[in-house]
Amino acid sequence: MSLLRDRELARAFDHASHTYDRLTALNPGYRTDLLRSARRLALPDGGAGLHLLDLGCGTGASTRALLAAAPRATITAVDASAGMLHHARAKPWPARVRFAHLTAEELATAGEGPFDAVFAAYLFRNVTDPDAILGTVRSLLKPGGRFAAHEYSLSGSRAHRALWTAVCHGVIIPAGTLTGDRALYHHLWRSVLAFDTAPRFAHRIARAGLTAVRVAPVPGWQTGIVHTFLARH
Repeated sequence: MSLLRDRELARAFDHASHTYDRLTALNPGYRTDLLRSARRLALPDGGAGLHLLDLGCGTGASTRALLAAAPRATITAVDASAGMLHHARAKPWPARVRFAHLTAEELATAGEGPFDAVFAAYLFRNVTDPDAILGTVRSLLKPGGRFAAHEYSLSGSRAHRALWTAVCHGVIIPAGTLTGDRALYHHLWRSVLAFDTAPRFAHRIARAGLTAVRVAPVPGWQTGIVHTFLARH
């Protein structure tokens, strides 16, 4: 089974959107790790006066993490999946949080930004051209702006690859199959194996012209599987 891409992947997320929050809730630390990555942006004064972008917001879990990390900021959250956005918008939000149905590629011409910080959770594995998206991120950031990606990006060790495969075949894919979304969760397994290792993705970020690139692991069972990538414009 090949990896899903672009419109096909957006449709798969549309279909899975009604069960997505329940399935991610089965992952210990899912929301805690998102919050940890958002806080690693280290935005000053609770984000007062700042405009933040949540790129690939899904059903809003990453938006909620960003809001908790910067409760005084204005947040624009975008996603390519109309279904995921529908569930995000249905949740209670303060007026300073706005959602838009846009792909990462469309942001450059949609009149959005500039932004003081960009947060992207579980996005870059799912785009055809991550270099182009990183270029878009750089163009949308103000000088000195901050970037954080929260991503499945393996350490490169065989043990972490084996653990990821075991979790996917033992838990994630069977759970997704029960909801009729096996293709999406099979894609999740394969896309993580095919994506950059953490050192390679850090190099990719630097190659895009972002600076002060740092990589930080998350704790728990996802150590070596999920990382926070931090950079500045």
